[in-house]
Amino acid sequence: MKNFISMFLMTSLLLGGITFTIGKMSVCAASKNRIETAQQKQAHLFGSAKNKLAATDPDFAQTMDNFIYGDVYSRGKLTDKQRELLTITALTASQTLDSLPAQVQAALEAGATPVEIKETLYQCAPYVGFPKTVGALEITNKVFKKQGIKMPLANQSTVTEATRFDDGFKVQGEIFGTEHIAAMHKNSPANQKHIANYLSEFCFGDTYTRNGLDLQMRELITLCAISTIGGAEPQVKAHVQANLNVGNDKELMLDAVTQCLPYIGFPRTLNAIACINQIIPANAC
Repeated sequence: MKNFISMFLMTSLLLGGITFTIGKMSVCAASKNRIETAQQKQAHLFGSAKNKLAATDPDFAQTMDNFIYGDVYSRGKLTDKQRELLTITALTASQTLDSLPAQVQAALEAGATPVEIKETLYQCAPYVGFPKTVGALEITNKVFKKQGIKMPLANQSTVTEATRFDDGFKVQGEIFGTEHIAAMHKNSPANQKHIANYLSEFCFGDTYTRNGLDLQMRELITLCAISTIGGAEPQVKAHVQANLNVGNDKELMLDAVTQCLPYIGFPRTLNAIACINQIIPANAC
């Protein structure tokens, strides 16, 4: 009996050791795969360009690159083009523009057209303000000029001074419900009706009706821009519902917010996810 117990314990210890070793090997293999994935993705997007911090802060640079391009880029169903447009959104909204030239170039490499990149920036303006958008446009224009992209690009506007309110109201209704928008205008206090009008005319009439991006992408950009600036949880929740209404499911929204994580940090990312979960139950798709 003692011999049986001894053999059982020995076998268990050996199996435990094997299991542990296999676990270590799996972790090591996953880590190696993550690093290789990051290197391959960076080579595709940036060519031979290296992280500027590699010479002075190599360990931090590697941690950053592996997380962004090994972890975040590998998760979810966003295309590389969508990822780059949302990254440009986060950089614009947070005004961390030092990284913008490389990401604009990466967006072009990922298949984004100059129009799609410009429309992404224009879409940010109602939510982050004109100065931030102008700063991002100036940098983007330098990249385009360096790449030989002729500007100005073709005009994507679809409204006139006479139609911008009606067209904006219409697209608002398509996204949020016509009755809801009509009630917003009707119930706005007299001294605040101009804000309701501006929303219909500028935010939706001048911006959402433009060609170059579809409503699904515009709503993802809006969700990420509002999540990035922080302190706008009511608007985040409104645009979670708007994303659902235009056909973006919960998983796509989570992918979009996750894509912004390396650029906006965990607190604002978690706040955005909390808003998503409040509108859509945590385990719903």
